Amino acid sequence: MDGFFLGAALNRCWLNVTLAPMNSPVLIACAHGTRNAEGQAAIRQVMADIEALRPGLQVLEAYVDVQEPELSGVVEGLPEGTDAVVVPLLLSTGFHIKVDVPKAIKSRNEVVAARPLGPDPRLAELLATHLRAAGLTENDGVLLAAAGSSLPDGSVDSEEQARLLAELLPNKVRVAYGASAQPTVPDGVASLRAELAAEGRTGRVFISSYLLATGYFHDQLAKAGADIVSAPLLPSTVLAEIALERYDSVLERLS
Repeated sequence: MDGFFLGAALNRCWLNVTLAPMNSPVLIACAHGTRNAEGQAAIRQVMADIEALRPGLQVLEAYVDVQEPELSGVVEGLPEGTDAVVVPLLLSTGFHIKVDVPKAIKSRNEVVAARPLGPDPRLAELLATHLRAAGLTENDGVLLAAAGSSLPDGSVDSEEQARLLAELLPNKVRVAYGASAQPTVPDGVASLRAELAAEGRTGRVFISSYLLATGYFHDQLAKAGADIVSAPLLPSTVLAEIALERYDSVLERLS
């Protein structure tokens, strides 16, 4: 990154720094969890970015799967009467949002949950930036690859994110899933390639990785038959900014 853009990025972060009021509720940053060391580091950086953007705010780390500390244990470990907001570092509404998070906080009335990070126009901008950096041209097709959920709400959120991305690009944008929903990413790639061919277009198929970080699901995208796979969302301070906005929205609702 050259000096101008680096300076602009740093200035943007500085302008968004806000001191946390005294006795602010704890922010529990709850991610899915991964065994991938690079992915783990990327998620912890989001938590560090949240702390940097809101000095004085207590941020606790938690996970719904694979990693520890588990969300339920973090909630149970809070001193009695401690107000807290669980901010899911997840991209859509699915089983973890609908089942795991409510189960973890149900015994503590002073702990509430925010909505997930996506869908959001800022994520669409980030996805578009990664696609352009990967060489996307107007003739290419884009397949938004989401993790997938067994619950319909997850697909609804991913489809909305695809719509937001399509507003920023002249390309065809479709959506597919890594697990638990249809179409699968390989099927989505094949379908989009056939769609482009039927229109006499010779463009490539790009997978837009709608995942937070590298890990199992992102690794699988390289095997799906696309021409190019763009980078996942992280690293970016945008995710921390959205997380704080979700936290603030809960506080405004409860005030």
